[in-house]
Amino acid sequence: MKPAPFEYHAPESVDDVLALLAEHGDEAKPLAGGQSLVPMLAMRLTRFEHLIDLNRVPSLAGVTRTNGTLTLGATTRQVELERDDKVAAVPLLALAAPLIGHFQIRNRGTVGGSIAHADPAAELPAVALALDATLDVAGPSGARQVAAVDFFTGTWETTVDDGELLTAVHFPVWSGRAGFAVEEVARRHGDFALTGVACAVALGGDGSVERAALAMFGMGSTPIRTAKAEAALAGASPGDIDLTEIGQLAVRELDPPADIHASSEYRSAVGAYVVERGLARALEEAQHAG
Repeated sequence: MKPAPFEYHAPESVDDVLALLAEHGDEAKPLAGGQSLVPMLAMRLTRFEHLIDLNRVPSLAGVTRTNGTLTLGATTRQVELERDDKVAAVPLLALAAPLIGHFQIRNRGTVGGSIAHADPAAELPAVALALDATLDVAGPSGARQVAAVDFFTGTWETTVDDGELLTAVHFPVWSGRAGFAVEEVARRHGDFALTGVACAVALGGDGSVERAALAMFGMGSTPIRTAKAEAALAGASPGDIDLTEIGQLAVRELDPPADIHASSEYRSAVGAYVVERGLARALEEAQHAG
């Protein structure tokens, strides 16, 4: 199938993008990597009168590190998470990258596109949530910053309003004795995950857990931080942690969706297991760090 006719725009600045969004309103859609939008257009699941190509706006792409923050421009290709040495400062990004589709997808797909698309089974939104990332959003009233915890509001829904544009994502760099893991279960490699988790743990000077972050994906309408499981880890010695118990605690109050791929019960059972497995790997890495 082919998409419905549309008018193509190729602005060269963020201001020009915002002007086009303001001019055309609901009939306009930004186009970055197009890995979600183009198939939907081709199958006529959606249509827009105007497509605004972001790929000629240089300020929207690139990877930079400043002090304790790694910043990714919204149109930075996902493949750069595997290639750019600076990304090693945020290991969860490098660990998540190979799980995103296939290499052809990552060659065109963008970091900002994945996060703004807000698929609840996608890896990058969960990584952003786990690390308390901050997102830059530009709009007709100026620029604003949104915490990841406030950014995702539902399936394919975020706090980016009409006429606004996600421009960059800032990831805090964890220092010291820290360990990370991304674990997921999918029907086939490259498929969206049935369930998964992004784990980060940091140990204090006495070897106990000083900080923990667990963000699950595929378990609800948005990625989900497992606050009670994180609280149970705080101050615990790695050798005393019952990983199975933490996994069960992480999913206990969740109500995962049921669909043709998996039942809610299956997602809960496997979700507890991926937390157990991911946390074990993150803790092992943290104990050998530094």
